[in-house]
Amino acid sequence: MPLHARFPRRRFIQKMFLGGAAASLVTLPLRAAADGPDRGLSDDERQSLLASGHRFKVSFEHGVASGDPLARKVVLWTRVSSERGGNVPVLWEMALDAQFRRPVRFGIAMTGSAQDHTVKVDVGGLRPDTVYYYRFMVGRAVSPVGRTRTLPLGSVAKVKLAVFTCSNFPAGYFHAYREAAKRDDLHAAVHLGDYIYEYGRGQYASGDAAALGREVEPAHECLTLADYRQRYAQYRGDANLQAVHAALPFIHVWDDHEIANDTWKEGAENHDPATEGEFIQRRAAALQAFHEWLPIRAPDPRRPQQISRSFVFGDLLALHMLDTRVIARDRQLEYANYFGSDGTFDSVRFAADLADPSRQLLGGEQLLWLQQQLAASNATWQVLGQQVLIGRMNIPAPLVLGQISFSNYVALLTKAQTKPGELTASERAILAQPAIPYNLDAWDGYAMARETLFAMSRALDKNLVVLAGDTHNAWASDLQDYLGNKVGVEFAVASVSSPGLEEYFPSENPAVVAAGLETLIGPLVYANTGDRGYMVVTATRSECRCDWHYVSTVKHEDYTLLPGKSLRTLPGAANRRLVSV
Repeated sequence: MPLHARFPRRRFIQKMFLGGAAASLVTLPLRAAADGPDRGLSDDERQSLLASGHRFKVSFEHGVASGDPLARKVVLWTRVSSERGGNVPVLWEMALDAQFRRPVRFGIAMTGSAQDHTVKVDVGGLRPDTVYYYRFMVGRAVSPVGRTRTLPLGSVAKVKLAVFTCSNFPAGYFHAYREAAKRDDLHAAVHLGDYIYEYGRGQYASGDAAALGREVEPAHECLTLADYRQRYAQYRGDANLQAVHAALPFIHVWDDHEIANDTWKEGAENHDPATEGEFIQRRAAALQAFHEWLPIRAPDPRRPQQISRSFVFGDLLALHMLDTRVIARDRQLEYANYFGSDGTFDSVRFAADLADPSRQLLGGEQLLWLQQQLAASNATWQVLGQQVLIGRMNIPAPLVLGQISFSNYVALLTKAQTKPGELTASERAILAQPAIPYNLDAWDGYAMARETLFAMSRALDKNLVVLAGDTHNAWASDLQDYLGNKVGVEFAVASVSSPGLEEYFPSENPAVVAAGLETLIGPLVYANTGDRGYMVVTATRSECRCDWHYVSTVKHEDYTLLPGKSLRTLPGAANRRLVSV
C-alpha cells in the first residue's frame, strides 16, 4: 500500500505543522518516500521537528527547482529563508496535478546553515516520462509550485531540450529564461555553465549594471564560500530564472565563471595566489556553493569536482555531461608567450606545443568513462553536453593578433580578388599569414585531445552531436578529424545575457562579422555574433535538429523575439554533417 494511502496527506500536514499528534510524525517510514536526504530522522532532528511548526517566520524567496531527471528519479530543490538560526524541517510533496489532489510522494528534509538552508531531495519510485508537480512547506509558508518531468524509457519518438549558457546578471535581463519557461513541449533544460559570474562591481560586463538595477552582491569579487553563496542567492532571486527553474528540470555542468575566468586544474586567469590565497581553497568554496544551490546529483559526494554523468532518453538520445575545466585541463596556451623581443611570432614552437599529445582537456579517467558510456549505448544520438567549442575555428592570424580590423581584412580580400595587381607588399604579407585558432581556451588549444575524442567516436560508429557554450555567440560546425573524416556536428548556443563579439568589434556590423567568419572558417556553417538567446535541440529517429531563438535586447525589460536559424543533421556514417531544414 502506498505511503500516502496509509497516512493521508492532509492529516499528515495538519499533524506536522499545526501542533497535533506529533508522535505520529516521527514514525513515518520516510525511506519509502525518497532516496537520499530523506533517510529518516535522527534523535536531534526529531527534537528539532517537534519544537518547530509555525512558531517562526520563513519564506521561499529563491523559488524552487528540479534537476538531474532519470526515468524514475528526480532531484527537487528549494531554499528556506528563515529567522531561525538552527535546523529547519521542511515538508516536501509531489503530485500528478498542480492542485495536489493526486499526491504520489512526500517526506521531510532537514536543512540549516551547514548547507546554506538549501534543500535537495532525490525522489525515487516515479513513473517514466511523467510530468509531476512539487512544492515545499514550513509551518504555514508554502513555496511556489514547480513542474518537473522524468525521462522516457524504451522506444522514444521525440526528445526536445532547451540549451542555455552564460547568464551574466549585471550584463542584462534574463529574457531567454523567460521565453523557455513559457514552453510546455520540452523534456528538460541543459545548462552548459557560467550560470553565475564571479566578478565584482565595475568589472566585466558591468557597464550598465547600475542603470539596470543589477549591480552584483557582494560588491567585490567572489573568493570565499560566503561570497559565492551570496552571489547565487542574488541570481536565484531573478524572476525569469525562477520561472524557468519552476517550469523545467535542469541538467547542469559548470564552466569557468562558477569559479574564476579561464579556470584550469591548478589555477585560473582571474586568480592571483599572492593576493587571493590558494586556488584550491577558492575552488572548493565555489564547488560547494554550486552543489548547494543547484539541483544536481553528485555522482560521488566525496569528489565534488566529479560531475560527469549520463542521461538516457530511451533508445533515442543519450546525453553525456562532461567537465572540461576542473578535473584534468592543462593550462591554456597564450599567444603572448610566443612573441620574441623583436615582435616576431615563433610559429614553429607554437605549432609544436599545440600538437603536444600530452596536453589534456578531459583527462584519461573521464575519457575512459565516456568511451564506456558511448560503447554501452544503443541510442540513435550520442550528445555531449560540455562547455567549450570543439569545432575548428581557425581564422587569419592578423585578425587573431589584432593587427587589422575585421572590415579592413574583408576589404583586403576583396581587393585581392578584384585588383590583385594593386596590392602593396605589406598587404600581401598580411594575406600570406596562416590561419590560427581564435580561442586557445577551447578545444582548438588541445588539438590532440580532440583527435582522440573524434577517433573514439568514429571507431564506435556513433552519431555524435556536441553542445557548446562559453563564447556568448551562436555557432554550428561540421566536425572532422585532421584527415577530413566526418565525425558529427556541433551546436553552440548564444549567451543568455553576456556580451558577444559585438563588444570586441564595436564598429563592425555583427551580421557582416558573422557572414565573414562563415566564409573564412571552412567547417563553420552558421554564426550569430550579435544576439542573445537560447536554442532548442530536437531529436527524432530521422534527424537531430537545432533551432536558435534570440531576443532583441537584454538591456530593456521590453523586448521582442527575433527569428533564428534552424539546422539539422541526419544519422548514419554517410551523413554526420549539417544540412538545411
